[in-house]
Amino acid sequence: MFEDFKVFETTLAGRPLVVETGKMAQLAGGSCLIRYGETEILCTATMADKPREGVDFFPMSIDFEEKLYSVGKIPGSFRRREGKASDKAVLSARVIDRPIRPLFPKDMRNDVGIVATVMSVDPDCLPEITAMIGVSIALSISEIPWEGPISGVSVGLIDGKYIINPNAEEREISEMAVTVASTDKLIAMIEAGANEIDNKTMYDGIMFAHKENQKIVKFIKKIQKSVGKKKVDFPSNDPSPEMYKAVRKFVIKDVEKALYTDDKRVRDEKLTPVYEDAHAKFDEVYPDDIAKIDDCIYNTQKEVVRRWLLDENKRVDGRGIDEIRPLDAQVDLLSRVHGSGMFTRGQTQVLTVATLGTIGDAQELDGIDEEESKRYMHHYNFPSYSVGETKPSRGPGRREIGHGALAEHALVPVIPSVEEFPYSIRLVSEVLSSNGSTSQAAICGSTLALMAAGVPIKAPVAGISCGLVTEGDRFMTMVDIQGLEDFYGDMDFKVGGTKKGITAIQMDTKVHGLTPEIIWEALEKTYAARVKIIDDVMLPCIAKPREELSKYAPKMLSTKIDPEKIGDVIGKQGKVIQKIQAECDCKIDIDDDGTVFVCAQDIDNARRALDIVETIANDPEEGAFYKGVVTRIMSFGAFVEIAPGKEGMVHISQLDVKRVEKVEDVVAVGDAVLVKVLPLDDQGRLNFSRRAALIEVEGLTPENNDPPERKRSSKPRRKN
Repeated sequence: MFEDFKVFETTLAGRPLVVETGKMAQLAGGSCLIRYGETEILCTATMADKPREGVDFFPMSIDFEEKLYSVGKIPGSFRRREGKASDKAVLSARVIDRPIRPLFPKDMRNDVGIVATVMSVDPDCLPEITAMIGVSIALSISEIPWEGPISGVSVGLIDGKYIINPNAEEREISEMAVTVASTDKLIAMIEAGANEIDNKTMYDGIMFAHKENQKIVKFIKKIQKSVGKKKVDFPSNDPSPEMYKAVRKFVIKDVEKALYTDDKRVRDEKLTPVYEDAHAKFDEVYPDDIAKIDDCIYNTQKEVVRRWLLDENKRVDGRGIDEIRPLDAQVDLLSRVHGSGMFTRGQTQVLTVATLGTIGDAQELDGIDEEESKRYMHHYNFPSYSVGETKPSRGPGRREIGHGALAEHALVPVIPSVEEFPYSIRLVSEVLSSNGSTSQAAICGSTLALMAAGVPIKAPVAGISCGLVTEGDRFMTMVDIQGLEDFYGDMDFKVGGTKKGITAIQMDTKVHGLTPEIIWEALEKTYAARVKIIDDVMLPCIAKPREELSKYAPKMLSTKIDPEKIGDVIGKQGKVIQKIQAECDCKIDIDDDGTVFVCAQDIDNARRALDIVETIANDPEEGAFYKGVVTRIMSFGAFVEIAPGKEGMVHISQLDVKRVEKVEDVVAVGDAVLVKVLPLDDQGRLNFSRRAALIEVEGLTPENNDPPERKRSSKPRRKN
């Protein structure tokens, strides 16, 4: 039945890598089931027969489908089936998209659909790495025009040693997590999170991964040679050389005048009549290719920008090659939020707002990863007004999710641990104006917001991008690219980090890949730029995290109790913890290890709740003082509850500094009283003294005729 079924095997990082073709999804253009360890993913690639009409881009889509059966879970949604792609799935799709997209013909307009269906997950074998290799195989053996293959691996760093595709345990202690994709010669994509890693260590890790990728590229080529289909031709969508030459000659002078400005609005205003005049002249000349007139003008702009950079070291806004646009940093722009910071670089402006919450506010994750929650979240919004457009907001797209994740990765290494700072943290970066590198402005704005909120981050983090223009063996890089240089250039190399080292990298290219020389130069230039941003702009705005939180931020305290006492604190049906929360106007979260987090708007309420929890979990210490409530009154004394389940008696002789005839003369049920813990009686029961508390805490003087202190009787009382 499966006549074309074939199996190809190799090893990657000491684990078996097995590829099966010819059995599953045979109607797709190219398909394979790839097994890495016990991670198994079905990868398919299919192309439409005809080009899509009316589009000026290559219409490719990638779906990374997380099936929860792959990790033995039933979805937690009401319908109990997978719904919208998780953020992690979106990020996995993007990390596959970025290295493969530049390898398609730029003038192809046929739809291409790529699907990676995650069917089984081995925690030691990352599904996104497995899927990247599987997609490369599916494309390589299909009829789809594509100049691959590529391979991708992850590299970690433990005790100074690089590790390819670290397992789950190794990933927990690794100093960096770097995904590198490569062709047979060049580095096609880099995605990195790192714990302040220096440039040389990062560079060597990238090269280490690149070398490993070459082995897998050779393996894929063997598969392609064995079962690959012949690549098909496609109708080109490029303007004819004659058409481009004519339109270029007509618009070149006006294009040059329009482009040379540092104001995006002025540039757009000057370009509008260029398009109008070109259409007025050429619509009748090329009636069947009117849409391609815009392509000719676009290509002319691209040629001008690239020629200026390569031949004249000239940038469209007049800056030097490594000059950063004008910078500005501000904090405390919003009154009642917990922290806010705004970072402006040229016409790119991002406002980030920090919100502090309880540990219970951490995000719960329902995906195929082992990670079940996270207490630090970063969200990025890109409204249409930021680029002068009127498109309605429809929630975050893949780009927004990707940029938010990049900023989040950049700041993770400096976020204090939950023991140091027992809060959940949410950052929201609002892009107010965009002319390139908004994700890096979000990193800077987030650092400002965190410090303004009083979050004790370990060091300030800044982000900056580096661009590239290539021609044959020639190349040049430039720092802080604006939108036009991103559109018409060959690379957007984003690096976030502290003065000590790199915390995040995201590298995109429009060419087949980068040489080691380009990567090293980009690392060096971005380091110098981010140090300048931190020293010259951010630290003068706010030198260190504030020592006090905003008065509008919740106050958080934490303690550790015996896990066996958690049930006592919670109580039957949660009645004890609910009572504490109601009385102290607070929220209490308890981890399985016995860590207790108390959150309240008023710090005194938080301290009181924490005292109650500790009293429940621990036996009251003799000589300690507690605030309790009178629960019962007897002729011989009053019973006081210092915590749920912790009740003791104050003998009548211990009620006041003077002699007491009747208990009711001093206290009533419901009164709050301060008491001191006395030694346990013969039966191990709690005894308190209000008298000692009044003397020792409030400084009252006892009367001389007070009777001597009496112990609570241990003899059973006679029944009437």
